[in-house]
Amino acid sequence: MKLLGRLFGIFAIIGMLLGMIPLLGWLNWLNIPFAILGLVFSILGKSKGGIIICIVAIFLGLLRLIIGGGII
Repeated sequence: MKLLGRLFGIFAIIGMLLGMIPLLGWLNWLNIPFAILGLVFSILGKSKGGIIICIVAIFLGLLRLIIGGGII
């Protein structure tokens, strides 16, 4: 579970970074549930690194959606 949660967190960060590119903000609608799933796996596996990575991906993805109006 530790490894799975951390891998989901890393993929969520990569997806969040791609979502920061103009006109690709919609990717965060797909990325946030993925990061939440990674957060669940990280909590079950008790992986501090995975928890932090997933929380950062969720927070920054939500921030990007708020700034872009949820679409852009």
